[in-house]
Amino acid sequence: MIRRVTTPALFPPPGYSHVSVVEAGTRLAFLAGSVPLDGDGKLAGPGDPVRQAEQVVANLDEQLRSVGSDLSQVLATDVYVVSSDPAVLSAVWEVVEASGLSAGPHSSTLIGVACLGYTGQLVEITATAVVPEGAQG
Repeated sequence: MIRRVTTPALFPPPGYSHVSVVEAGTRLAFLAGSVPLDGDGKLAGPGDPVRQAEQVVANLDEQLRSVGSDLSQVLATDVYVVSSDPAVLSAVWEVVEASGLSAGPHSSTLIGVACLGYTGQLVEITATAVVPEGAQG
C-alpha cells in the first residue's frame, strides 16, 4: 500500500506529495529514464517539449506494464526538461499531471537541464514504482 503525504507544516505542493511511504516487503521497480523515442527509435516531436513529454509518458507506461505495474503505482519521478524557461517546464508538468502519474499524487522533482542523451531530446523521466503483489513481469 502506498501512503502519500503532504506535510502540513510545508507549503502545499501543486499536484504532488512531499513524501511517499511504502511498507517493507513491497516489490519496487526502479525505471531507467524514459526517453521520447518511438518503437522504431525515431525521436518524437523534434523541437516540441510537450509532444516529447507525451511520448516519454507513453514509454514509461510501457516500461511499467512490462513488469506488471502501471502509472498509478509510481511513487516518485524526476522530470528532466532541456530548458531554463519556467513556462516550458510548466507545459511539460501539465502533461505529467494529465497522464495519471500524479494520481497519488506522487513525489516528483521538475528539473531544467542543459542537455540530455539523444540529439534533439528535450524531456526524460525516471521513476520508482510499486509492483503490485501477484503481478507478472
